[in-house]
Amino acid sequence: MDRIYSIDYIKFFAIFAVVVIHVFPLDGFTGYFIIDNAARFAVPFFFAASGYFFAQKIKHEEASFHYFKSYIIKLVKLYLVWLIFYTSYDVLLVLLEGGAVQEKLRSYFEQFTLLNLIYYGKGTSGYQLWFLTALIWSTIVIYIFFKFKQITVLFLISFGLNLLGLLGQAYTMFNKFPINSTRDAMFFGLFYTTLGIMFSLNSKFSGLKKISGRTFLGLALIGVVIQAMEGYLLDKVLSGSHGEYFFSTILLTAFLFLFALHYKSLGKGLYITKIGANALGIYIIHVFFLDLFNKFIKFLDLERLSENFIWNLCYTLFIFTISYFTYDILQKIKRSIKQ
Repeated sequence: MDRIYSIDYIKFFAIFAVVVIHVFPLDGFTGYFIIDNAARFAVPFFFAASGYFFAQKIKHEEASFHYFKSYIIKLVKLYLVWLIFYTSYDVLLVLLEGGAVQEKLRSYFEQFTLLNLIYYGKGTSGYQLWFLTALIWSTIVIYIFFKFKQITVLFLISFGLNLLGLLGQAYTMFNKFPINSTRDAMFFGLFYTTLGIMFSLNSKFSGLKKISGRTFLGLALIGVVIQAMEGYLLDKVLSGSHGEYFFSTILLTAFLFLFALHYKSLGKGLYITKIGANALGIYIIHVFFLDLFNKFIKFLDLERLSENFIWNLCYTLFIFTISYFTYDILQKIKRSIKQ
């Protein structure tokens, strides 16, 4: 399989967008709000890319189960390692804070329900780990439907579930689900991962090759604007939920992915493409550094800095950079241990 540099290239901007979302305050001025909503393409693109490459690997029936098993084991190991890491970090903070330690620990571990740990990926300060659990369960469901040659059926089912999830999360003025979150495998991850699968396996999309890549890029840029406007309208005008994903996110993700497939060599040889290839590592570790330095800023009583745009931009670059180089060092250590 030829390397698709364009996906890693776009993943660089996607992971930077994730850090922006987590650094910039939602309750800031309108510019912050627009940035937050415009950046919401990132995680859906990660799911779609994961689905696309998974499908590329399981196309050959004789090797599909072997790859599926090794892929799931890899994701589970990754999740468990970072779950232990964030749990240890949280417990250490409790011990350092002192004062009713046992009560605080008891309250903390009450969040470690089977549903939170296995399905939602919740319970620790590593709230971003939900992506891994959602991807694990989405991949399992996808493989089952793949074996029965019903991927198209799954795509339609997952699309319907995603629409229901949007109604229960982003469009709360219309409907509100009696559940904690629809940002999970069933209502979110499954659809976008299956979208990537469809682009990889379904020949019906071959007709889209007649449309130029520039057209898809233009449509994606329009999608960014519409997504920002939709988020602003929902929150400011209709008093809905902010910091969510929308109907426009679906089209934006699809157009952006189709653009990447048209220009597979885009970003080849660029350093940012190399960084984009390590997007998952940055995604997993950046929350740790963000939480750590936020606590340090709070200790110095400098929280008012979050109101400054230039500060937030520099802070984003700092968190992004330290996360990338830390993950890169960890990977080098891992390789040296294996050798």
